[in-house]
Amino acid sequence: MPFKRTVYDRAIYQEPGPSLDRDNPFQSMRERFDVAAEILELDPGFYEYLLTPARIHITAVPVVMDDGRIKLFEGIRVIHNEILGPSKGGIRYAPDVTLDEVKALAAWMTWKCAIVGVPFGGAKGGVICNPREMSPGELERLTRRYTANLLDVFGPDRDIPAPDMNTNEQIMAWILDTYSMHAKRTENAVVTGKPIMLGGSEGRKEATGRGVMTVTLSAMDRLGLRAAQCSVAVQGFGNVGSIAALLLAEQGCKIVAVSDVTGGYYNENGLDVQAMIDYAEANNRTLDGYQNAQKISNEELLTLDVDILVPAAKEDQITRHVAPDVKAKIIAEGANGPTTPAADAILKDNGVLVVPDILANAGGVTVSYFEWVQDRQGYFWSLDRVNRRLDRLIRNAFDKVYDEAEKYDVSMRIGAYVLAIDKVASALRLRGIYA
Repeated sequence: MPFKRTVYDRAIYQEPGPSLDRDNPFQSMRERFDVAAEILELDPGFYEYLLTPARIHITAVPVVMDDGRIKLFEGIRVIHNEILGPSKGGIRYAPDVTLDEVKALAAWMTWKCAIVGVPFGGAKGGVICNPREMSPGELERLTRRYTANLLDVFGPDRDIPAPDMNTNEQIMAWILDTYSMHAKRTENAVVTGKPIMLGGSEGRKEATGRGVMTVTLSAMDRLGLRAAQCSVAVQGFGNVGSIAALLLAEQGCKIVAVSDVTGGYYNENGLDVQAMIDYAEANNRTLDGYQNAQKISNEELLTLDVDILVPAAKEDQITRHVAPDVKAKIIAEGANGPTTPAADAILKDNGVLVVPDILANAGGVTVSYFEWVQDRQGYFWSLDRVNRRLDRLIRNAFDKVYDEAEKYDVSMRIGAYVLAIDKVASALRLRGIYA
């Protein structure tokens, strides 16, 4: 018999209550999954199979610190699904990494890959640490030991890591080198997001922000909006937020507000995004002390009277308490899970077009796929070719998700889940269950 939800029925999903406004990212993912599963009348066995991670690896990572102490860290790698191909997903270093967070991020990677049509499954990794309190040497030893512990997990045909929160090209280079030393051959394709001279791809660093820009323009086309007439607020000024803001400004949008860990910065006449990027790079990667803007709070930024809102910071920023005051016509989710399920229902009722995270920030995994392909071929593409192919795949994915949402009269988020789950479930039916 087809899957039927017993706890989160459609009425509960549409009428938000306190139980839905939680900060457990895996539960947030599951609530959206449940709605899509009901629409698809998903077989109960398939429901459990597609929701449950294929494997969870938790490993102790001992590191000799600079002062000679041995400190033990906990490393996590979740392989959510491999039906469409080898698993793919970033590694984050943060003191608040949790297993539920990594499980949710791994599942979102599965759906992202299915939506944009790249032959990967989903994975995610993390190490519970505070990289801001660690020296480069300590970070290198941490990375190499984490990689060594997962040598039987990683591989260009098995599981391919990438950068995520607080990890970068250098850390990917250490993963590449550690894996290659054990394999006794250079395996460029074992990791993406690495330096170009080690087999990285042109356009990879900007890919997620570029994808956000592309889906925003697509959404504007659907609503009949012109870039030159649109104002934009961007929450988060890291790699995704800053690049999305810069590219949207280049398209003619007026960026009136951005924020980072130090707060929000607002100028109704428009901000000079490139100047702010330069300022942050020279100021320990923050906007603290930036003068050419009015200081505002994070919640004020989310509820500004703008046309476009880009949440590109952390999870659970637009809650049921914030959603009624959101004035933007379009929300393009540069971050993973920035909107809670309860807020989703409010935004839909208020006519806000939300381009969900599993579509809006899929530019990163798309160009990671391009990088993997180039490494396997040993032939590398120009920046123009990378960007053209990225724009084409993201625009095609947007159109498919938008059409799916219209077909079932649901939000774009549920349309994206329906599209992704149906694709993975169809592949599972074709492959069958090995026994």
